[in-house]
Amino acid sequence: MSTPMVRFEGVSKRFGPLTVLDDLNLDIAANEKVAIIGPSGSGKTTVLRMLMTLERIDGGIIWIDGEPMTHVQRNGQMVPADAAHLRRVRGKIGMVFQHFNLFPHMTALKNCMEAPVTVLRLPKQEAEARAAELLDMVGLGDKKNHYPSQLSGGQQQRVAIARALAMRPKVMLFDEVTSALDPELVGEVLNVIRKLGKEHSLTMLMVTHQMGFAKEFADRVCFFYQGKIAEQGPPQEMFSNPKNERTRQFLRAVLEAG
Repeated sequence: MSTPMVRFEGVSKRFGPLTVLDDLNLDIAANEKVAIIGPSGSGKTTVLRMLMTLERIDGGIIWIDGEPMTHVQRNGQMVPADAAHLRRVRGKIGMVFQHFNLFPHMTALKNCMEAPVTVLRLPKQEAEARAAELLDMVGLGDKKNHYPSQLSGGQQQRVAIARALAMRPKVMLFDEVTSALDPELVGEVLNVIRKLGKEHSLTMLMVTHQMGFAKEFADRVCFFYQGKIAEQGPPQEMFSNPKNERTRQFLRAVLEAG
């Protein structure tokens, strides 16, 4: 197999006495789309937060695109990485959060320009052209001068997706991106993610409760339970014939809740 785009190698994470992730080993190939499902508290969102370096790991190594993110090699030893190394490697990753986290005092266009200008040092004109193109792509070209308060929840989430893409990441993370939306707005956000998956070379990890979407969109589904991957496989197999009793209980409960 070629080098995975994302690799968790024996990664653990604890909050006090609570082990949230327990010796996680997971490889995700370039351009693979992985849906992460499981009950609350199973470690799903922690996986994404560790990739964004919002949480420090307590054990193991995370690799991105063939290089260690959490560590550097020094004198033949792997030692914890400094902030500059973490920042550089994390630059390959974009994340869209459950709550849109847009800057309220900036237009949609400015929200998408801010990081490329300040972090990538992109000239303003180039950043503006990139932002406008991405807002067009998510169907919001006509809203580029609107402020977040003038946009619906679904539109704000689409701006958040465009903003993450403006940094040209290789990996995109989606954390329950539809759970804060009214039901009729969910479809417009999922359609943008579908389009991204079809038209762009992106590795995508999505924590979701949208089982229908996970089944249709993902190449692989990972069911997390008590800090471990209890079961994983192609969506058809996972949803129609789960092997693990805990997976069966979870899917039954989610599908009954509708």
